[in-house]
Amino acid sequence: MSRNRFVSILGGSAGNLVEWYDWYAYSVLTIYFAPSFFPKSDQTAQLLSAAAIFAVGFLMRPIGAYWMGVYGDTHGRKAGLALSVALMCAGSLLIAVAPTYAQAGVLAPALLVVARMLQGLSVGGEYGASATYLSEMATRRDRGFWASFQYFTLIGGQLVASGVTLLLVGVLSETAMEAWGWRIAFVIGAVLALAVYWLRSGLAETAAFEKLGARARSSALALWQAHPREFLIVVAISGGGSCAFYAYTTYLQKFLVNTSGFERQTATEISTATLIVFMLLQPLFGALSDRVGRKPMLLLFGIGGMLVSVPIFSALAAARTWETAFALALVPLVLLSAYTSISGLIKAEIFPAEIRTLGVALPYAIGNTIFGGTAEYAALWFKQAGLEAGFYWYVTAIIAVATIGFAALPDTGKNSRILED
Repeated sequence: MSRNRFVSILGGSAGNLVEWYDWYAYSVLTIYFAPSFFPKSDQTAQLLSAAAIFAVGFLMRPIGAYWMGVYGDTHGRKAGLALSVALMCAGSLLIAVAPTYAQAGVLAPALLVVARMLQGLSVGGEYGASATYLSEMATRRDRGFWASFQYFTLIGGQLVASGVTLLLVGVLSETAMEAWGWRIAFVIGAVLALAVYWLRSGLAETAAFEKLGARARSSALALWQAHPREFLIVVAISGGGSCAFYAYTTYLQKFLVNTSGFERQTATEISTATLIVFMLLQPLFGALSDRVGRKPMLLLFGIGGMLVSVPIFSALAAARTWETAFALALVPLVLLSAYTSISGLIKAEIFPAEIRTLGVALPYAIGNTIFGGTAEYAALWFKQAGLEAGFYWYVTAIIAVATIGFAALPDTGKNSRILED
């Protein structure tokens, strides 16, 4: 691979890590900054208010996917990447400097809403922009390997956000963290985003976009009219992959506490350890897809995920040791890696260049919002109803729908619509 390609892929990947660091920093620091923005009479009310604003950011993701997908197809992949990280920088900086409720009254939570909306637009557009850029910039021979760094850095951003929070908590007192310490994490995010904006502004444009010339601009209507089958397939596979991702990662920590009976600290350690392994698996599975093809990898996750979800969750519910829970949690994550490592790539490979960014971003955001964003809610609903095992079957069913989508896909490694330059 040429130095130019390597630097370009590094820029795209680094920006993705910073984007997800900023996104996850909000959730891990909520317990510290909630009192600054909401009346202090009730801690639960504070957390619920902060969580509601988190949800606003999540709802903005499909809007960001559409808007920035069209932008990336019209103005270039590089321009889309730069705009995405600029929005994240603005959102994080606004959170870092926002006045408290005591200083500005209702203006304080209002600014928090605006900041989270900016971050939601950014993250919504980042997936399509980075997946398209990394996929088009890599050569056919090693495209799976390089594209896998999208999820590698996504998980990395989540781990860095947790690490920075732990570092701040270890250095500062709890009083200092609640008063001003939490702002440091968002300042770090804004500074890193600014640095990545500078880096991305200097990236090379992909040859695929440069060859477009005066093609028609992309739009949701054009995407649906020309590629309805691909659109629905991407919604289905994104829904299954996202549901599994949130069930096996984000919800796992709560499951280990509420169902398995582990202490919170132990559950956090298990969850963090599995995420680290999961992150390191991405390039390995991405490289494997370059050797055996994309479709076998997808079917490995689809069929494997259907087979293991019920028994693994059932076994985790009865797990009582750190080692047992860690080993069990890794099983579905290893299978999921066969999908996540190439999830953005397979979507980019089925759409033509003139509508590729939107084709990757919009149906993904829809599937992610419907099935990924609601996975934890569904899990808790089943548990509250006394039918917790129903969630295990729910995950299995959603993965089954995704597997139908996998079966309907061509092997995009051999039939890619990404042309070599």
